[in-house]
Amino acid sequence: MPWTQNYSALAGSIGFTSLAVAVPILYLFWALAVKKMTGHIAGVTTLILTILDVVIVYKMPVSMAISASILGVFNGLFPIAWIVFSAVFLYNLVVEAGQFDVIKSSIASLSDDRRLQTLLIAFSFGAFLEGAAGFGAPVAIAGAILIGLGFEPLYAAGLCLIADTAPVAFGGIGSPIIAAGSVTGISANVISQAVGRQLPFLSILVPMYLIIVLAGWKKTVEVLPAVLIAGGSFAITQFFSSNYLGAYLPDIISSLVSLVCTAAFLKVWKPKTIWRFPHEKDTKSDTAVKYTGAQILKAWTPFIILTIFVGIWGVPAFKDFVAKDLRWFINIKHWPGLDGLIYKAAPIVPKPTLYPANYEWDFFSAAGTAILLAAIISSFVLGLKPSKTIKVFGATFKQLLYPIIMMGSVLGIAYLANYSGMSFTLGLLFASTGKIFPFLSPILGWLGVFLTGSDTSSNALFGKLQMTTASQLGLNPVLAVSANSSGGVMGKMISPQSLAVAAAGTNQVGKESSLFRFTFKHSLGFVVVVGIIILLQAYVFPGMLPHVTLALQ
Repeated sequence: MPWTQNYSALAGSIGFTSLAVAVPILYLFWALAVKKMTGHIAGVTTLILTILDVVIVYKMPVSMAISASILGVFNGLFPIAWIVFSAVFLYNLVVEAGQFDVIKSSIASLSDDRRLQTLLIAFSFGAFLEGAAGFGAPVAIAGAILIGLGFEPLYAAGLCLIADTAPVAFGGIGSPIIAAGSVTGISANVISQAVGRQLPFLSILVPMYLIIVLAGWKKTVEVLPAVLIAGGSFAITQFFSSNYLGAYLPDIISSLVSLVCTAAFLKVWKPKTIWRFPHEKDTKSDTAVKYTGAQILKAWTPFIILTIFVGIWGVPAFKDFVAKDLRWFINIKHWPGLDGLIYKAAPIVPKPTLYPANYEWDFFSAAGTAILLAAIISSFVLGLKPSKTIKVFGATFKQLLYPIIMMGSVLGIAYLANYSGMSFTLGLLFASTGKIFPFLSPILGWLGVFLTGSDTSSNALFGKLQMTTASQLGLNPVLAVSANSSGGVMGKMISPQSLAVAAAGTNQVGKESSLFRFTFKHSLGFVVVVGIIILLQAYVFPGMLPHVTLALQ
């Protein structure tokens, strides 16, 4: 029997209803930030609580609530978790083959100056790891490299946490952008274009900010040319790749361009002095292992293959071939227990409108499949036996089992929030903030990443809410959805999960609170800057972003 959403179900009040349906979000905050519950337990219990909440508050039929949750879980597993799994699998193959040491050495050997090593490893290489794998890899790996070079553990972890901001929105081969598109119905390419017109401003600032935190302003000026090369090349490439190549490759391409440009620049330019920590001797390190050009090329080959495959998968002609000729997909046009049964209501839509529900399992054209194929080919290039590759595949699944459960549960919450009307209720409440909403929009994304540790999860949780609120206020919905992702990345450095990964990767387990104190003021400052950028794009430069006209779907 059909059911109609009611956004003011409690006493006819948006405020009371918002307070009631916000209980699961508050619980998730408590579970992660206060109780320090593991992500998958927090996600699953929050999903169960959300089902109970919408059934009690909205009188949503239990069968519909469960069906909407399952649809969300399926979308969390594919295509989103599939991308993350394939990316980490590729990375693990490189590590298993012993090639990651070559990659690390090829970067670390470029300079003995701690400022320049911070640029190369924390910023440029960290962005590469974020794009290729995500899942804490940039902080854990780049932080460990810095410690190996002689950095103090607190600075190594803190600098990597700060650096892992600008690339996060496109991390894990574009997972956050894909998640935002999945829950809002806006094309991932459009969201990618919008984010690509926000974050490059930060991408220029972050490298300079890192060196100021490390060594102070005067010492930053000494390496300013290298700072501008690293940040400028990354920002320019991030803009062009996100606007013309889609959401999959901006981090991979931008980081590689930044690495190559900075490395080439350091071949012809050196700072006047070599800066090290006060307790270090100002002598040249001779501990770095030297590798030949052929060895370095081999180590980087898997990521070159990855770039080629993901690039091919993003070509429209290839997508058309898969959809029209290959037709290797499963399309459930009418999701059971949900499609044709729920109606949206005013003021979200002028009159009761059917809310469709479908699911498409498009295996071959998925970005995760492109990454998997790149990983399989790379295993042969790296000389790994099939048995070893299978072993790494199993180990990767074991490594990501709990994070995948969390991804699925968070998408389950997001889809349930959409189909129950919870997102619309909260959106109407946020709409009451009026013209200040564009400034608050990235702060909401920031809060989401702090809660979940993931820009992907934050976009899944709040993407629809952002779109609804913007539409209610007559603003460009793409602006709010992209702001959720752009603001969200600034919460990465203070999320409990990121702090735990950073502490583990730099042998500082138990010192998470010290890392939080190190990064919090930087996180807060950056999200305020993003809020100002979004305000300017909303009211002063509205033509900067792509615009879509949506019937809230």
